[in-house]
Amino acid sequence: MVSKSLRLTAGFLVSALVISSIPAEAFAADTSAEAITYISEGAYSFSAGALSAINETIVLKEEDDSVLAAGDTGVTENDAPTVSQPEVSEQEDSQEAADSAVSEEETAAETVSPYANIAIANNINSYLNVRTEPNTESEAVGKLYKNNAAVVLETVGDWYKITSGNITGYISAKYVTVGDEAVCKSASTMTAKITTNSLRLRKEASTESGIYTLLGKGQKVTVLNDETEGWLYIQYKSYKGYISAEYAEVTINYEYGETKEEEKAREEKEKAEAEAAAKKKEEAKKQQSSSKTYKNPTGSDGQAVVDYALQFVGNKYVWGGESLTNGVDCSGFVMKVYEKFGIDLPHSSYKLRKVGTKVSASDLQPGDIICYSGHVAIYIGDGKIVHASNKKDGIKITNNYKYKKVITIRRVL
Repeated sequence: MVSKSLRLTAGFLVSALVISSIPAEAFAADTSAEAITYISEGAYSFSAGALSAINETIVLKEEDDSVLAAGDTGVTENDAPTVSQPEVSEQEDSQEAADSAVSEEETAAETVSPYANIAIANNINSYLNVRTEPNTESEAVGKLYKNNAAVVLETVGDWYKITSGNITGYISAKYVTVGDEAVCKSASTMTAKITTNSLRLRKEASTESGIYTLLGKGQKVTVLNDETEGWLYIQYKSYKGYISAEYAEVTINYEYGETKEEEKAREEKEKAEAEAAAKKKEEAKKQQSSSKTYKNPTGSDGQAVVDYALQFVGNKYVWGGESLTNGVDCSGFVMKVYEKFGIDLPHSSYKLRKVGTKVSASDLQPGDIICYSGHVAIYIGDGKIVHASNKKDGIKITNNYKYKKVITIRRVL
Protein backbone atom coordinates (compact mmCIF):
# COMPACT_ATOMS: atom_id res chain seq x y z
CA MET A 1 0.00 0.00 0.00
CA VAL A 2 1.23 3.47 -0.88
CA SER A 3 1.24 5.85 2.04
CA LYS A 4 -0.33 9.28 1.45
CA SER A 5 -0.53 12.21 3.86
CA LEU A 6 -3.25 14.79 4.37
CA ARG A 7 -2.66 18.03 6.31
CA LEU A 8 -5.82 19.90 7.45
CA THR A 9 -6.62 22.32 10.25
CA ALA A 10 -7.94 20.84 13.49
CA GLY A 11 -11.65 20.16 13.56
CA PHE A 12 -12.06 20.83 9.80
CA LEU A 13 -15.16 19.18 8.27
CA VAL A 14 -13.97 17.00 5.40
CA SER A 15 -17.33 17.16 3.60
CA ALA A 16 -16.22 20.56 2.28
CA LEU A 17 -14.00 18.52 -0.11
CA VAL A 18 -14.98 15.54 -2.22
CA ILE A 19 -13.64 12.49 -0.24
CA SER A 20 -14.45 8.91 -1.15
CA SER A 21 -13.47 5.37 -0.07
CA ILE A 22 -12.79 6.06 3.63
CA PRO A 23 -14.36 3.23 5.65
CA ALA A 24 -14.21 3.51 9.45
CA GLU A 25 -11.81 0.51 9.63
CA ALA A 26 -9.20 2.59 7.80
CA PHE A 27 -8.34 4.51 10.94
CA ALA A 28 -5.77 3.32 13.55
CA ALA A 29 -7.07 1.68 16.75
CA ASP A 30 -5.49 4.29 18.98
CA THR A 31 -7.66 7.05 17.46
CA SER A 32 -10.35 8.08 19.90
CA ALA A 33 -14.04 8.37 18.99
CA GLU A 34 -13.87 12.05 19.77
CA ALA A 35 -10.97 12.51 17.36
CA ILE A 36 -12.82 11.09 14.34
CA THR A 37 -16.57 11.59 14.13
CA TYR A 38 -18.66 9.99 11.35
CA ILE A 39 -21.08 12.64 10.15
CA SER A 40 -22.76 10.99 7.16
CA GLU A 41 -21.79 8.94 4.12
CA GLY A 42 -18.40 10.23 2.91
CA ALA A 43 -18.21 12.95 5.61
CA TYR A 44 -16.03 12.95 8.77
CA SER A 45 -14.81 15.46 11.34
CA PHE A 46 -11.16 15.18 12.46
CA SER A 47 -9.19 16.43 15.42
CA ALA A 48 -5.54 17.34 15.03
CA GLY A 49 -4.31 14.09 16.53
CA ALA A 50 -6.46 11.92 14.32
CA LEU A 51 -5.06 13.07 10.99
CA SER A 52 -1.77 11.13 11.37
CA ALA A 53 -3.76 7.90 11.72
CA ILE A 54 -5.10 7.94 8.15
CA ASN A 55 -3.21 5.41 5.96
CA GLU A 56 -5.86 4.57 3.39
CA THR A 57 -6.33 5.96 -0.12
CA ILE A 58 -7.92 9.42 -0.07
CA VAL A 59 -9.23 10.77 -3.32
CA LEU A 60 -9.61 14.54 -3.57
CA LYS A 61 -11.29 16.38 -6.41
CA GLU A 62 -11.11 20.12 -6.95
CA GLU A 63 -12.85 21.72 -9.94
CA ASP A 64 -10.65 24.58 -11.13
CA ASP A 65 -13.14 27.47 -11.44
CA SER A 66 -16.25 25.59 -10.33
CA VAL A 67 -17.64 26.33 -6.87
CA LEU A 68 -19.05 23.49 -4.70
CA ALA A 69 -21.44 25.81 -2.91
CA ALA A 70 -22.38 29.47 -3.04
CA GLY A 71 -19.17 30.28 -1.11
CA ASP A 72 -15.56 28.94 -1.20
CA THR A 73 -14.42 25.50 0.02
CA GLY A 74 -12.86 26.83 3.22
CA VAL A 75 -9.41 25.38 2.46
CA THR A 76 -6.64 27.96 2.80
CA GLU A 77 -3.48 27.98 0.70
CA ASN A 78 -1.46 26.63 3.68
CA ASP A 79 -4.07 23.93 4.28
CA ALA A 80 -3.93 22.50 0.76
CA PRO A 81 -3.66 18.69 0.74
CA THR A 82 -0.42 17.04 -0.42
CA VAL A 83 -0.41 13.60 -2.01
CA SER A 84 2.78 11.57 -2.54
CA GLN A 85 3.14 9.84 -5.91
CA PRO A 86 3.30 6.02 -6.15
CA GLU A 87 6.31 4.30 -7.64
CA VAL A 88 5.72 2.84 -11.11
CA SER A 89 7.87 0.14 -12.67
CA GLU A 90 9.62 0.66 -16.03
CA GLN A 91 7.34 -1.95 -17.58
CA GLU A 92 4.24 -0.18 -16.29
CA ASP A 93 5.65 3.18 -17.39
CA SER A 94 6.33 1.83 -20.88
CA GLN A 95 2.83 0.39 -21.17
CA GLU A 96 1.29 3.68 -20.01
CA ALA A 97 3.29 5.56 -22.64
CA ALA A 98 2.09 3.17 -25.35
CA ASP A 99 -1.52 3.50 -24.16
CA SER A 100 -1.14 7.30 -24.14
CA ALA A 101 0.17 7.32 -27.73
CA VAL A 102 -2.77 5.21 -28.93
CA SER A 103 -5.17 7.45 -27.03
CA GLU A 104 -3.69 10.58 -28.63
CA GLU A 105 -4.00 9.03 -32.12
CA GLU A 106 -7.63 8.11 -31.47
CA THR A 107 -8.36 11.64 -30.15
CA ALA A 108 -6.75 13.25 -33.20
CA ALA A 109 -8.81 11.04 -35.52
CA GLU A 110 -11.99 11.90 -33.68
CA THR A 111 -11.34 15.69 -33.54
CA VAL A 112 -13.30 17.20 -36.41
CA SER A 113 -14.20 20.86 -36.79
CA PRO A 114 -17.89 21.48 -36.01
CA TYR A 115 -17.94 23.61 -39.17
CA ALA A 116 -16.40 20.99 -41.51
CA ASN A 117 -19.58 20.05 -43.39
CA ILE A 118 -21.64 23.20 -42.81
CA ALA A 119 -22.67 25.14 -45.92
CA ILE A 120 -23.72 28.80 -45.61
CA ALA A 121 -25.81 30.38 -48.38
CA ASN A 122 -23.85 33.64 -48.38
CA ASN A 123 -23.32 34.14 -52.12
CA ILE A 124 -26.94 35.04 -52.91
CA ASN A 125 -29.08 38.17 -52.83
CA SER A 126 -32.44 36.66 -51.92
CA TYR A 127 -32.82 32.89 -51.86
CA LEU A 128 -31.40 29.63 -53.24
CA ASN A 129 -33.65 26.84 -54.51
CA VAL A 130 -33.25 23.35 -53.07
CA ARG A 131 -34.09 20.81 -55.81
CA THR A 132 -34.99 17.13 -55.99
CA GLU A 133 -32.08 16.37 -58.37
CA PRO A 134 -28.67 18.00 -59.04
CA ASN A 135 -29.87 20.08 -62.01
CA THR A 136 -31.91 23.24 -62.64
CA GLU A 137 -34.63 21.31 -64.47
CA SER A 138 -35.75 19.41 -61.38
CA GLU A 139 -38.49 20.49 -58.99
CA ALA A 140 -37.71 23.01 -56.24
CA VAL A 141 -38.78 21.58 -52.88
CA GLY A 142 -37.64 24.44 -50.66
CA LYS A 143 -35.47 27.51 -50.27
CA LEU A 144 -32.37 28.62 -48.41
CA TYR A 145 -32.39 32.34 -47.65
CA LYS A 146 -29.29 34.49 -47.27
CA ASN A 147 -26.98 33.15 -44.51
CA ASN A 148 -29.14 30.06 -43.94
CA ALA A 149 -27.14 26.94 -43.04
CA ALA A 150 -27.22 23.39 -44.39
CA VAL A 151 -25.39 20.15 -43.65
CA VAL A 152 -23.56 18.76 -46.70
CA LEU A 153 -24.26 15.04 -47.13
CA GLU A 154 -22.33 14.47 -50.38
CA THR A 155 -20.88 16.23 -53.43
CA VAL A 156 -22.30 15.50 -56.88
CA GLY A 157 -20.32 17.41 -59.50
CA ASP A 158 -21.09 21.12 -59.04
CA TRP A 159 -23.91 20.36 -56.63
CA TYR A 160 -24.20 19.46 -52.97
CA LYS A 161 -26.77 17.12 -51.50
CA ILE A 162 -27.81 18.83 -48.28
CA THR A 163 -30.25 18.81 -45.42
CA SER A 164 -31.47 22.04 -43.85
CA GLY A 165 -34.30 22.06 -41.35
CA ASN A 166 -36.96 19.83 -42.90
CA ILE A 167 -35.53 20.03 -46.43
CA THR A 168 -33.35 17.41 -48.10
CA GLY A 169 -32.24 18.01 -51.67
CA TYR A 170 -29.61 19.51 -53.95
CA ILE A 171 -28.16 23.02 -54.19
CA SER A 172 -25.71 24.60 -56.62
CA ALA A 173 -22.26 24.70 -55.00
CA LYS A 174 -21.36 28.14 -56.38
CA TYR A 175 -23.84 29.92 -54.13
CA VAL A 176 -22.57 28.58 -50.79
CA THR A 177 -19.41 28.47 -48.69
CA VAL A 178 -18.59 25.17 -46.96
CA GLY A 179 -16.47 24.53 -43.87
CA ASP A 180 -15.32 28.12 -43.34
CA GLU A 181 -15.26 28.81 -39.60
CA ALA A 182 -15.38 32.60 -39.96
CA VAL A 183 -18.34 32.46 -42.37
CA CYS A 184 -20.17 29.96 -40.15
CA LYS A 185 -19.66 32.13 -37.07
CA SER A 186 -20.90 35.23 -38.85
CA ALA A 187 -24.10 33.38 -39.80
CA SER A 188 -24.75 31.82 -36.39
CA THR A 189 -25.06 32.49 -32.69
CA MET A 190 -23.72 30.48 -29.77
CA THR A 191 -25.26 29.67 -26.41
CA ALA A 192 -23.70 27.91 -23.43
CA LYS A 193 -25.36 25.78 -20.75
CA ILE A 194 -23.66 25.68 -17.35
CA THR A 195 -22.83 22.06 -16.35
CA THR A 196 -21.55 22.54 -12.79
CA ASN A 197 -23.45 23.53 -9.66
CA SER A 198 -22.00 27.03 -9.48
CA LEU A 199 -19.62 28.77 -11.88
CA ARG A 200 -17.83 32.10 -11.50
CA LEU A 201 -18.45 34.78 -14.13
CA ARG A 202 -15.15 36.66 -14.19
CA LYS A 203 -14.17 40.12 -15.42
CA GLU A 204 -11.15 38.79 -17.33
CA ALA A 205 -10.03 35.42 -18.69
CA SER A 206 -8.03 34.52 -15.60
CA THR A 207 -8.63 32.75 -12.29
CA GLU A 208 -6.97 35.75 -10.67
CA SER A 209 -9.60 38.13 -12.09
CA GLY A 210 -12.47 39.68 -10.18
CA ILE A 211 -15.90 38.03 -10.13
CA TYR A 212 -19.17 39.57 -11.32
CA THR A 213 -21.51 36.86 -10.09
CA LEU A 214 -22.13 33.10 -9.92
CA LEU A 215 -24.03 31.12 -12.54
CA GLY A 216 -26.09 28.08 -11.55
CA LYS A 217 -26.27 24.65 -13.16
CA GLY A 218 -28.49 24.52 -16.24
CA GLN A 219 -28.39 28.28 -16.76
CA LYS A 220 -28.11 29.35 -20.42
CA VAL A 221 -26.05 32.35 -21.53
CA THR A 222 -25.13 33.97 -24.85
CA VAL A 223 -21.57 33.31 -26.04
CA LEU A 224 -20.03 36.40 -27.62
CA ASN A 225 -16.84 34.63 -28.68
CA ASP A 226 -14.74 31.56 -27.91
CA GLU A 227 -11.39 32.83 -29.11
CA THR A 228 -9.60 32.74 -25.73
CA GLU A 229 -8.31 29.22 -25.04
CA GLY A 230 -10.09 27.60 -22.12
CA TRP A 231 -12.55 30.49 -21.73
CA LEU A 232 -15.85 31.68 -23.15
CA TYR A 233 -16.67 35.39 -23.37
CA ILE A 234 -20.38 35.56 -22.56
CA GLN A 235 -23.23 37.92 -21.79
CA TYR A 236 -25.51 37.33 -18.81
CA LYS A 237 -28.10 40.02 -18.15
CA SER A 238 -26.10 43.28 -18.07
CA TYR A 239 -22.77 41.50 -17.45
CA LYS A 240 -20.17 40.67 -20.10
CA GLY A 241 -17.38 38.47 -18.84
CA TYR A 242 -15.57 35.13 -18.94
CA ILE A 243 -16.44 31.63 -17.77
CA SER A 244 -14.32 28.49 -17.82
CA ALA A 245 -15.13 26.55 -21.01
CA GLU A 246 -14.63 23.28 -19.10
CA TYR A 247 -17.91 23.72 -17.26
CA ALA A 248 -20.14 24.83 -20.13
CA GLU A 249 -21.84 22.96 -22.97
CA VAL A 250 -21.76 25.12 -26.12
CA THR A 251 -24.44 24.98 -28.83
CA ILE A 252 -24.09 26.61 -32.26
CA ASN A 253 -27.40 27.98 -33.52
CA TYR A 254 -28.12 28.45 -37.24
CA GLU A 255 -31.08 29.65 -39.29
CA TYR A 256 -32.26 26.92 -41.66
CA GLY A 257 -34.22 26.86 -44.92
CA GLU A 258 -37.90 26.10 -45.33
CA THR A 259 -39.96 23.74 -47.45
CA LYS A 260 -42.54 25.06 -49.93
CA GLU A 261 -45.27 24.12 -47.45
CA GLU A 262 -43.50 25.96 -44.61
CA GLU A 263 -43.03 29.01 -46.84
CA LYS A 264 -46.75 29.09 -47.69
CA ALA A 265 -47.75 28.71 -44.03
CA ARG A 266 -45.35 31.49 -42.98
CA GLU A 267 -46.61 33.89 -45.64
CA GLU A 268 -50.23 33.23 -44.66
CA LYS A 269 -49.39 33.81 -41.01
CA GLU A 270 -47.54 37.05 -41.78
CA LYS A 271 -50.47 38.26 -43.91
CA ALA A 272 -52.95 37.48 -41.14
CA GLU A 273 -50.78 39.24 -38.57
CA ALA A 274 -50.41 42.32 -40.81
CA GLU A 275 -54.17 42.47 -41.37
CA ALA A 276 -54.84 42.08 -37.65
CA ALA A 277 -52.35 44.87 -36.85
CA ALA A 278 -53.94 47.16 -39.46
CA LYS A 279 -57.41 46.43 -38.11
CA LYS A 280 -56.27 47.12 -34.56
CA LYS A 281 -54.71 50.41 -35.65
CA GLU A 282 -57.88 51.38 -37.50
CA GLU A 283 -60.07 50.55 -34.51
CA ALA A 284 -57.82 52.57 -32.22
CA LYS A 285 -57.99 55.50 -34.61
CA LYS A 286 -61.77 55.18 -34.85
CA GLN A 287 -62.10 55.03 -31.08
CA GLN A 288 -59.89 58.07 -30.71
CA SER A 289 -61.96 59.92 -33.30
CA SER A 290 -65.29 58.91 -31.76
CA SER A 291 -64.14 59.89 -28.28
CA LYS A 292 -63.07 63.34 -29.47
CA THR A 293 -65.55 66.13 -28.83
CA TYR A 294 -66.51 68.58 -31.56
CA LYS A 295 -67.98 72.05 -31.13
CA ASN A 296 -70.93 73.38 -33.08
CA PRO A 297 -70.43 76.52 -35.19
CA THR A 298 -70.44 79.79 -33.22
CA GLY A 299 -71.08 82.04 -36.25
CA SER A 300 -72.35 82.03 -39.81
CA ASP A 301 -69.55 83.57 -41.87
CA GLY A 302 -66.64 82.02 -43.76
CA GLN A 303 -64.33 82.06 -40.72
CA ALA A 304 -66.92 80.10 -38.72
CA VAL A 305 -66.92 77.51 -41.54
CA VAL A 306 -63.13 77.27 -41.31
CA ASP A 307 -63.12 76.93 -37.50
CA TYR A 308 -65.67 74.14 -37.67
CA ALA A 309 -63.87 72.30 -40.52
CA LEU A 310 -60.46 72.37 -38.79
CA GLN A 311 -61.77 70.24 -35.90
CA PHE A 312 -61.75 67.20 -38.19
CA VAL A 313 -58.10 67.39 -39.31
CA GLY A 314 -56.50 63.97 -38.77
CA ASN A 315 -59.68 61.97 -39.34
CA LYS A 316 -59.62 59.39 -42.12
CA TYR A 317 -60.45 59.55 -45.80
CA VAL A 318 -62.99 57.07 -47.14
CA TRP A 319 -64.02 57.18 -50.79
CA GLY A 320 -67.75 57.87 -50.95
CA GLY A 321 -67.84 58.44 -47.18
CA GLU A 322 -70.09 61.04 -45.56
CA SER A 323 -68.92 60.96 -41.91
CA LEU A 324 -66.62 63.72 -40.70
CA THR A 325 -65.54 61.47 -37.82
CA ASN A 326 -65.46 57.96 -39.32
CA GLY A 327 -64.53 58.66 -42.92
CA VAL A 328 -65.31 61.05 -45.74
CA ASP A 329 -64.04 61.90 -49.23
CA CYS A 330 -63.18 65.39 -50.58
CA SER A 331 -66.64 66.44 -51.81
CA GLY A 332 -68.30 64.69 -48.87
CA PHE A 333 -66.12 66.76 -46.52
CA VAL A 334 -67.23 70.06 -48.09
CA MET A 335 -70.85 68.88 -48.20
CA LYS A 336 -70.96 67.81 -44.51
CA VAL A 337 -69.18 70.94 -43.24
CA TYR A 338 -71.62 73.27 -45.01
CA GLU A 339 -74.56 71.08 -43.99
CA LYS A 340 -73.90 72.23 -40.43
CA PHE A 341 -74.58 75.79 -41.62
CA GLY A 342 -77.88 74.86 -43.28
CA ILE A 343 -76.50 74.84 -46.82
CA ASP A 344 -77.28 71.82 -49.01
CA LEU A 345 -74.44 70.96 -51.41
CA PRO A 346 -73.98 68.03 -53.86
CA HIS A 347 -71.67 65.09 -53.06
CA SER A 348 -69.68 65.59 -56.25
CA SER A 349 -66.51 67.55 -56.94
CA TYR A 350 -67.71 68.19 -60.51
CA LYS A 351 -71.11 69.56 -59.47
CA LEU A 352 -69.53 71.76 -56.79
CA ARG A 353 -67.92 73.79 -59.60
CA LYS A 354 -71.34 75.37 -60.28
CA VAL A 355 -72.65 76.12 -56.75
CA GLY A 356 -72.93 79.69 -55.34
CA THR A 357 -71.08 82.47 -57.13
CA LYS A 358 -67.70 82.50 -58.82
CA VAL A 359 -64.93 84.64 -57.25
CA SER A 360 -61.43 85.51 -58.44
CA ALA A 361 -58.21 84.41 -56.74
CA SER A 362 -57.53 88.01 -55.75
CA ASP A 363 -60.81 88.07 -53.81
CA LEU A 364 -60.30 84.77 -51.94
CA GLN A 365 -61.82 84.63 -48.44
CA PRO A 366 -61.88 81.97 -45.67
CA GLY A 367 -64.69 79.48 -46.36
CA ASP A 368 -64.54 79.72 -50.17
CA ILE A 369 -64.66 76.41 -52.06
CA ILE A 370 -61.66 75.74 -54.35
CA CYS A 371 -62.31 73.28 -57.16
CA TYR A 372 -59.63 71.23 -58.91
CA SER A 373 -59.87 68.46 -61.46
CA GLY A 374 -61.48 65.60 -59.53
CA HIS A 375 -60.92 67.28 -56.18
CA VAL A 376 -62.27 70.05 -53.92
CA ALA A 377 -61.14 71.91 -50.77
CA ILE A 378 -62.08 74.73 -48.37
CA TYR A 379 -59.89 77.84 -48.27
CA ILE A 380 -58.77 78.74 -44.69
CA GLY A 381 -56.68 81.88 -45.36
CA ASP A 382 -52.96 82.66 -45.81
CA GLY A 383 -52.91 80.63 -49.02
CA LYS A 384 -53.84 77.40 -47.20
CA ILE A 385 -56.66 74.88 -47.63
CA VAL A 386 -58.22 72.09 -45.54
CA HIS A 387 -59.44 69.01 -47.40
CA ALA A 388 -60.00 65.26 -47.31
CA SER A 389 -56.84 64.55 -49.28
CA ASN A 390 -56.44 60.78 -49.75
CA LYS A 391 -56.49 57.44 -47.93
CA LYS A 392 -52.94 57.87 -46.71
CA ASP A 393 -53.19 61.43 -45.34
CA GLY A 394 -56.88 61.69 -44.44
CA ILE A 395 -58.23 65.16 -43.65
CA LYS A 396 -55.28 67.53 -43.69
CA ILE A 397 -54.06 71.09 -44.20
CA THR A 398 -52.08 71.93 -47.33
CA ASN A 399 -49.99 75.10 -47.15
CA ASN A 400 -50.35 76.16 -50.79
CA TYR A 401 -53.79 76.10 -52.40
CA LYS A 402 -52.07 76.25 -55.82
CA TYR A 403 -50.41 72.84 -55.22
CA LYS A 404 -52.40 71.74 -58.27
CA LYS A 405 -54.22 73.63 -61.03
CA VAL A 406 -57.30 75.51 -59.78
CA ILE A 407 -60.35 75.23 -62.07
CA THR A 408 -62.71 77.60 -60.22
CA ILE A 409 -63.42 79.22 -56.84
CA ARG A 410 -67.00 79.29 -55.47
CA ARG A 411 -68.59 81.18 -52.58
CA VAL A 412 -71.85 79.97 -51.00
CA LEU A 413 -72.12 82.26 -47.96
